Amino acid sequence: EVQLVESGGGLVQPGGSLTLSCAASGFTFGDVSMSWVRQAPGKGLEWVSHISWNGRSKFYKESVKGRFTISRDNAKNTLYLQMNSLKSEDTAVYYCAKDPRGVRSYDYWGQGTQVTVSP
Repeated sequence: EVQLVESGGGLVQPGGSLTLSCAASGFTFGDVSMSWVRQAPGKGLEWVSHISWNGRSKFYKESVKGRFTISRDNAKNTLYLQMNSLKSEDTAVYYCAKDPRGVRSYDYWGQGTQVTVSP
């Protein structure tokens, strides 16, 4: 059974930092690309970042470039999102998603972790 379990969310002040983790199981993690996707209150899903199976290719939504860093540890079956200089508009539920074909088409999602950026 494929499982994706996010953690690391919380309440942080503007300008602060958080690191999200996504623990994967039930499939060969090192074989597939992964993404982070978020959903702000009252809005639709928004792609944030993508990383290739080997970690060599990384892509970011324009508004998070220079502030967020995606990474993975295939030995630990874990995906990360380091978020710095957080802004109120980053407030959302963050999901990790499995992208088996590497084309931002997802077959499994985690349950999400809430990130709230507020004074």
